[in-house]
Amino acid sequence: MSNQKKRNFQIEAFKHRVVVDPKYADKTWKVLEHAIREIYNHNASGLSFEELYRNAYNMVLHKFGEKLYSGLVTTMTSHLKEISKSIESAQGGMFLEEMNKKWTEHNKALQMIRDILMYMDRTYIPSTQKTPVHELGLNLWRDNIVRSSKIQTRLLNTLLELVLRERTGNVINRGLMRNIIKMLMDLGPSVYRDDFENHFLEVSAEFYKGESQKFIECCDCGDYLQQAERRLNEELERVTHYLDAKSEAKITNVVEKEVIANHMLRLVHMENSGLVNMLFDDEYEDLGRMYNLFRRVANGLSTIREVMTSHIRETGKQLVSDPETLKDPVEFVQRLLDEKDKYDSIIRLSFNNDKTFLNALNSSFEYFINLNNRSPEFISLFVDDKLRKGLEGVSEEDVEIILDKVMMLFRYLQEKDVFEKYYKQHLAKRLLSGKTVSDEAERSLIVKLKTECGYQFTSKLEGMFTDMKTAQDTMQGFYASHPELGDGPTLTVQVLTTGSWPTQPSVTCNLPLEMSELCEKFRSYYLGTHTGRRLSWQTNMGTADIKATFGKGQRHELNVSTYQMCVLMLFNNADRLNYKEIEQATEIPALDLKRCLQSMACVKGKNVLRKEPMSKDIGEDDAFFVNDKFTSKLYKVKIGTVVAQKESEPEKQETRQRVEEDRKPQIEAAIVRIMKSRRTLDHNNVISEVTKQLQSRFLANPTEVKKRIESLIEREFLERDNVDRKLYRYLA
Repeated sequence: MSNQKKRNFQIEAFKHRVVVDPKYADKTWKVLEHAIREIYNHNASGLSFEELYRNAYNMVLHKFGEKLYSGLVTTMTSHLKEISKSIESAQGGMFLEEMNKKWTEHNKALQMIRDILMYMDRTYIPSTQKTPVHELGLNLWRDNIVRSSKIQTRLLNTLLELVLRERTGNVINRGLMRNIIKMLMDLGPSVYRDDFENHFLEVSAEFYKGESQKFIECCDCGDYLQQAERRLNEELERVTHYLDAKSEAKITNVVEKEVIANHMLRLVHMENSGLVNMLFDDEYEDLGRMYNLFRRVANGLSTIREVMTSHIRETGKQLVSDPETLKDPVEFVQRLLDEKDKYDSIIRLSFNNDKTFLNALNSSFEYFINLNNRSPEFISLFVDDKLRKGLEGVSEEDVEIILDKVMMLFRYLQEKDVFEKYYKQHLAKRLLSGKTVSDEAERSLIVKLKTECGYQFTSKLEGMFTDMKTAQDTMQGFYASHPELGDGPTLTVQVLTTGSWPTQPSVTCNLPLEMSELCEKFRSYYLGTHTGRRLSWQTNMGTADIKATFGKGQRHELNVSTYQMCVLMLFNNADRLNYKEIEQATEIPALDLKRCLQSMACVKGKNVLRKEPMSKDIGEDDAFFVNDKFTSKLYKVKIGTVVAQKESEPEKQETRQRVEEDRKPQIEAAIVRIMKSRRTLDHNNVISEVTKQLQSRFLANPTEVKKRIESLIEREFLERDNVDRKLYRYLA
């Protein structure tokens, strides 16, 4: 096989010339023209498409492509002019029906014609850059039907009228609309846009402008938003059913501009139903609707946010400055928490948990909580109330929720160190009186504070718990070394480390002889087992349980403070004592003594003493007796001390002074840290850096920072620059 020679084939032209009949082209075109007319007249069943295809093929092959193409244009144009008259004569609702019917027929005919002229479509048309048959058919339909002088305006008006009818609640033939709109789209994007869409958008803008103006005059904000939402959904539905998908953005922009953007401010501030009223009445659904509609337009959400922020700040300002609210710190903080819960719910349920709204809420709360300089004290009192009695019977999960809410308010405080001062005082009282509901809850809050502010913030608080634990071991050791004390009064002492606990003035009072002897024995034991320590008694913080017998042999066990015990024990040796005698015998400070007597003589149900004359206040000339008629359903009776829940003005000044003093070394430490790392820094930057470093504890006062800088210069930690007096240098 490999040895055979390869043979080359060559196709040669005919040796003789082929002569075509001069009338061939005319005859063939007549056949094709007749076929095209028959196709348009729905008589295509009798035609031989194979023969027609061959005729068209031969015409192109014999260079009669131009005759075939121009003949096609003429024939189709002639037929479409007849169709145009048929459509023009259709009346009323039949106009679109007729057009749709003729368009469907035209498309079907066009498909058959294209099949016959396929060879021309593939060879002649590309080489001469003429319009392909199918496209030609569409263009001729566009020019002779859609854009004919008698049809173009009528078609547009009919379509716009149907849209208007649908908008006003009437049912229209959506299928027919879809077919006509699709016809315009098939004729090319420019036809749909120029002959329908642009006019549709103009008319829509005018319609919604008028409707929204009319609606806003007679409806409240909620109803208007419902209408706006309904209209928007209708337009989206309209696009889905019979408009071009690309029209969606354009028509929604029209509705958004005319219905929402142009009336945005009026809606938000609408009297009796605007945004403020919705917030006040927790209208979650309407608020959600407003958020979803306003987010569609420029500056929509910022408008809602600004009004909401302004409203929260205003109501918060009223809350923190309302004299009635300030009378009850627990109620004050509870109302703050209720407000926060309210707006958290609104942002979660209506505003899609929008972070910008959450930030606005947080900044608003931070603003008004710090308007009241007693907020740190009140938050601590709220915690005190909850951890004393408010959390009894509450599950651990709910306790955590309450503590988390407290921490949320704590974060808003600029003066966190003031809160720490009060919290330490209140915690001390809870621990020493054994009134804390749960050690777990106490420790949980300290962990949260530690996480928020660091170890330094809570180290002393943790030291208080350590002291309480050590106290139990100390008492066991004391009684083990004094077995003879088993029958007499029982003493429980808590030894507190001075640095960990709030500093208390050391107040002495004359204890009953039995107790003072016992206290002396404990002092000897403690100092004998611990070297280098000093004990000072804090009698103002102690409690006692004493057994008492009243008239008719009525026996009770009274739970009282140490001061109350000292007063009551005096009545073992006297039936009647006046205020001066009690004061002289006990040496209890006057203010504490008056509170102590008031709680035992003036509180109904706890009045173990009688007072003459009877009044709510204690006078220096008052006389006191044991109330023989005292009765109680309970064997154990707890007699509290009448105390002011909030600090008095002098106490407040003293606490504030202590806080200011505690801040000085912290400010100085921050200045030294900054200057040590920077070496040289100008005054404004020092202030800025110090404020930034200390903001987790308190807001540093620039005046105080300046004083601390002066102090550090005096002590030669820093020096001023010789040229620029505002520039500081660190001295190693």
